[in-house]
Amino acid sequence: MSIRGLMYMTAPKLCAFALAALCLLFSKAEISLAADYPTRPIRVIVAVAPGGIADIFMRALSERLTTIMKQPFIIENKPGGTFNIAARNCAEATPDGYTICLMPGEPLTYNQHLFKNPGFDATADFAPITNLFFITQVLAVNTSLGVKDFDSLAALSKQKVGTLSYTSPALAHTMFVEEFKTRTGADIVLVPFKGGGDAMANFLSGSVPIVFIGLGNVLPYIEAGKATLLVSDGNTRSSIVPDVPTVRETGYTGVELTRAYFGLVAPAKTPSDAIATLHRAIGEIYKDKDFVQKQLISRALDPAFGSPTEYGDLLKHDRIIAEKIVKASGREPQ
Repeated sequence: MSIRGLMYMTAPKLCAFALAALCLLFSKAEISLAADYPTRPIRVIVAVAPGGIADIFMRALSERLTTIMKQPFIIENKPGGTFNIAARNCAEATPDGYTICLMPGEPLTYNQHLFKNPGFDATADFAPITNLFFITQVLAVNTSLGVKDFDSLAALSKQKVGTLSYTSPALAHTMFVEEFKTRTGADIVLVPFKGGGDAMANFLSGSVPIVFIGLGNVLPYIEAGKATLLVSDGNTRSSIVPDVPTVRETGYTGVELTRAYFGLVAPAKTPSDAIATLHRAIGEIYKDKDFVQKQLISRALDPAFGSPTEYGDLLKHDRIIAEKIVKASGREPQ
């Protein structure tokens, strides 16, 4: 528009014209920013403590992402609070593409039913990027107990009343153990830990000699004769430990167990271009068969790379199951 035309515009029309021009300016700036993304380090909030299998994988993935995207990916471990600490930090982060978050399924599906105010809205505060892997969970006992099956575990616990303990990071798997206790009269106390690394340290020392945890955490100790497996989750037996029965094979009649998994999310309203860029980079890494074999399959992790929409659909599905499991457990929101 000419200067003469602007001179004869009414005040309201002039304001509208200025606003439109300003919006166009910001729109162009956003497009330019997305094209250059990333231009500075990216923070990675990790919901577990250092040393756990998910933390180890995220560090390997971050190294590859740093190479591809030419910017450092900086790990910040935020364990504890039933994963609410990390989820809250993620939800409150600036949604500019420079914060991504490695989360297990629990804070994104279960915790809204377990806590009155977890500090975030699981359905509204996160933008899915991709699920990274599923974890086969197994119930293992320290071989020092001399236990070979559930009957001998129940018998031993009755001989050592109040002294045997177990840990399980997932509510569904805890419910399996609690049903076993009710059915057999076993005396085993639940002890929570912040992450897989802490849990395994106490498992190996014998202070908490029973764990229901990711297969990758205990696999080296099975081979070394320090751990004995009693059961695995999933609908079918694991190809890695085919002699270990599934939960259903033990006679468990409780609510369906959701599979454990870890995925990447970003704060809600993170630009879609940034999410797409991150997703493409991760997809390139997953095409590397050597990386997948070394960082996933060899650690008993099932690769699960998919689209943001597919990951979002998984979370929606599991929120429904999670609500049923929480109700069946009888737990009231804290």
